[in-house]
Amino acid sequence: MIASLATTALTRFLDIGGTGFAYRRFGIPAGTLLVFTQHFMGNLDNFDPAISDALAAGREIILFDNAGVGRSTGTAPHTIAGMAADAASFIDGLGLRSVDILGHSMGGEIAQLIALDRPGLVRRLVLVGTGPRGGDAIARQAPEVARLFTRRDELGEDMWPPIMFSPSKESQAAGRGPPRTRRARGSRGCS
Repeated sequence: MIASLATTALTRFLDIGGTGFAYRRFGIPAGTLLVFTQHFMGNLDNFDPAISDALAAGREIILFDNAGVGRSTGTAPHTIAGMAADAASFIDGLGLRSVDILGHSMGGEIAQLIALDRPGLVRRLVLVGTGPRGGDAIARQAPEVARLFTRRDELGEDMWPPIMFSPSKESQAAGRGPPRTRRARGSRGCS
């Protein structure tokens, strides 16, 4: 099994106003840091190490659990605006004045709001599989896909290939990856 920086980096904690944010910081400290914001039901163990490790070869990466998620304490906000405010507080707490943000799915909505609210903080924004708040296509998922979001505990990792990859045999196989990649991803628990 190949060790991943995303799963073997030390998990640290940062207290901001009584909320303890869990995070991992790894990679080459050069240039602007890249902060990942996570998808619905995801935590810092759910980022794909094939992506974060590859990017860490040329820059420093920060993966974190937002307030009330995973190993972070506090209460998870009920709105994207609340999640964005907490994420910006975490970034500020690290003393960072400028970051790049990679937002995945709901994390992309969070990243967009941070960029709108704090344009001086966000240098570049990378959106992956996301859309704007209220995006029509987001609400019109196929029934067989929407149903998967309610079966997380039952399906575990098998939840993601039908949601993130096309139904073809080749695409589904790519979504599952080789067995060693799946084991290297670590815990998939969510809060």
